[in-house]
Amino acid sequence: MTEGRTLRLGAFMRPVSIHTAAWRYPGAWADANFNFAHYVRMIQTLERGCFDAFFMADHLAVMNMPMPALKRSATVTSFDPLTLLPALAVVTEHIGLIATASTTYNDPYHIARKFASLDHISDGRAGWNVVTSANPHEAMNFGHDEHMAHAERYRRAREFHDVVTGLWDSWADDAFVRDQASGIYFDPDKLHVLDHRGEFLAVRGPLNVARPPQGWPVIVQAGASEAGRQLAGETAEVVFAGVNNLADGRHYYADVKSRAANAGRDPEHLKILPGAFVVVGESADEAQEKKALLDSLVHPDSGMATLSVLLGHDMSAYHLDDPLPELPPSNASQSAREKLVAMAARDGLSIGQLAQYVGGSFSSLEIVGTPHDIADTMQEWLEQRGCDGFNIMFPFLPAGLDDFVTQVVPELQRRGLFRKRYTGSTLREHLGLPRPANRFFAD
Repeated sequence: MTEGRTLRLGAFMRPVSIHTAAWRYPGAWADANFNFAHYVRMIQTLERGCFDAFFMADHLAVMNMPMPALKRSATVTSFDPLTLLPALAVVTEHIGLIATASTTYNDPYHIARKFASLDHISDGRAGWNVVTSANPHEAMNFGHDEHMAHAERYRRAREFHDVVTGLWDSWADDAFVRDQASGIYFDPDKLHVLDHRGEFLAVRGPLNVARPPQGWPVIVQAGASEAGRQLAGETAEVVFAGVNNLADGRHYYADVKSRAANAGRDPEHLKILPGAFVVVGESADEAQEKKALLDSLVHPDSGMATLSVLLGHDMSAYHLDDPLPELPPSNASQSAREKLVAMAARDGLSIGQLAQYVGGSFSSLEIVGTPHDIADTMQEWLEQRGCDGFNIMFPFLPAGLDDFVTQVVPELQRRGLFRKRYTGSTLREHLGLPRPANRFFAD
């Protein structure tokens, strides 16, 4: 039994579909990731489906892959999330708005100010996906010759989080009296100057934006390495998990929840949402045919380039039929690399088979079938404590999104696993998360 638990659903947009060939699928919007009208249509459809949040991935560089693959990628151009999401806030009323922002190539004052502003503009629907960046070309766009070391990136991220949340707490909730008769705009006793000096950051404060409606925008994190899990356990309120089978999902779920408990947090105040690449069909065969057609549109150049990025090592010199070799150390994402190495060893996959796999759904959980089949899988993961919900990845736009909202959502609602209407107004209320107390001022 789900014991009264219901699914949380985010829509993961990278910047739209995660699948390399999504823009080539028959009937797809080839320009979906850089067409504002399409974004309006997509997010309003998601809101009709009562989704918790619209989740924008982001990169601060063009993907570091060879030109034969790069020329086939739709992700070379996309909107800045913190420009796009405020615009989407004014054409929606309920759905949460989560933007990715790097702690490695931003300053905390900028991040605190932008997300506080988004939370005010959206009346409390903002979320910050905290990332440390994995693309070494991002370093070169910010005056560095090479990427900061993995462990160092995570230490900076931990400090960065503390500074940003401290800046959000600069003002008491009732600091702005705006007394026209006396001419007093705010109470000086309800203003805190952070004056932070740490290993990586020095920030005076205070923030020149009032405390966000949610107290803090929701903190989201996606790391799966040891350092990433620890950061999630200490700071995250939503974790975007990269697990692709229930056994791994249950292990990850228990591990990160226990880290939250060990950090003195309530594990129920951390929601784990694995990414789920979902293809819907009227029959299981039709769904598999859609997936096969989509995968057939992935060019081999794209698959090998994606594999190289995820492994942090150029695989172009190897033959497709070769087994995965022993790889040299890499400063790229450790979790993606470890997952693929383990998968190759477990399933005996060749380099070519791995390339085909990641060229599609990036080694995420795949749920391909009828609405009933998909709901069965989601219900099993929820009941078996493999998740608190899912970040849905749509195979192509707009049909893949429409199929999920019009066919899968009603099946989940029929089973009592998902809301039929929004009952709260903020992203925290959608997710069942408390509003954090101000660390400097008593409520």
